[in-house]
Amino acid sequence: MLNVLRLRPHLWFQLYWVIYLVWFFALDWTITDPTYIIHSPIDDMIPFCEWFIFPYCSWFGLLVGVTALLWWYDTPAYDKLCLMMFSGMTFCLILYMILPNGVDLRPTVEQVGRDNIAMDIMQLIWKADASNNVCPSIHCQSSACMALAFSKSKLAQNHPGRKVIAFGWAALICLSTMFTKQHSIIDVVCGLAVAAVWYWPLYRRGNRTQHKALS
Repeated sequence: MLNVLRLRPHLWFQLYWVIYLVWFFALDWTITDPTYIIHSPIDDMIPFCEWFIFPYCSWFGLLVGVTALLWWYDTPAYDKLCLMMFSGMTFCLILYMILPNGVDLRPTVEQVGRDNIAMDIMQLIWKADASNNVCPSIHCQSSACMALAFSKSKLAQNHPGRKVIAFGWAALICLSTMFTKQHSIIDVVCGLAVAAVWYWPLYRRGNRTQHKALS
C-alpha cells in the first residue's frame, strides 16, 4: 500500500471532501430562508418524475468510479479533475454565501399521488437535502467535470464508446435534477458554465502547447 501511495501521491486531494461536506451542510442548516428563489418558465413545462431519482443518485457511482479509475490509471487526468471539480465546487459554495438562493419546485406527496420505491427514496432525499443552495448546481458541475476529465484521459483514447457513456451518464444526471425538481434549469445551465470555465486552460491550451512542442 505504501508503494502504491508513493507512485500515486495525490490521493490526499480527496481530503477536500471533508471541507466541502462541513461547509455545504453548515450552509444548508443556516440558510433556511434564501433571499433569491430561482425559477424559469421552462421549469413549469418539465413534469415531475420520481423514477429519475435513480440516475440522480447514480452521481455517487460516477464520482467514485471516475475518480478511482483516473487516480489509478492516469494521474495527470486525475489531477485535472480534482483542480477543475474542487475549485468549481468552492466557487459555488462562496456564491451560496453571497447570494443565498433556493428553489420552490418540489411537489408534495399528496400532489404526486403515487406510492412506490422511487417516491420513498425521493422523500428521503428531500428530508436530507433542503431546497437551498442550488444555483449553480454542484450536482451538474461535478458531473460535467467527471465526464470531461474521463473523456480526455488515456482511458478514453481510441474508445469513443467510453466517451459516449461518460457524457451520456452525466447528461442523464443533469436531466434528473430537473425531473426530480431538485433544481431549476437555470441551476443546471449555471453549473455547466462553471465547469466549462476550466476547459480552455486545462485542455485546449494544453493541446496547443503540445502541438507547438511537436512542431
